[in-house]
Amino acid sequence: MRDLRSKLDRAINSYEERRRREALVAVEEAAREYGFNLSDLTTGKPKRAGTVPPKYANPQDPTMTWTGRGRKPRWVVENLDNGKQLEDLLIG
Repeated sequence: MRDLRSKLDRAINSYEERRRREALVAVEEAAREYGFNLSDLTTGKPKRAGTVPPKYANPQDPTMTWTGRGRKPRWVVENLDNGKQLEDLLIG
């Protein structure tokens, strides 16, 4: 019985491995149809080219900058609340 069980386990593993390889080939072919290779689709998001340079600076502390993207920093909101325009905060 143990010998039979061992043969059955090997057959199951062999079948699963064969099905896995067939699925991988099918996925690679589908990716090629769309002009990609499988690694292009499975590596995640493409890396960004670099950082965005800051566009605005705090007049009271020029080391505090903002790119203009995302949430406004507190110093931007405070300057706007005090009557300044966003254009007043532009870096030279």
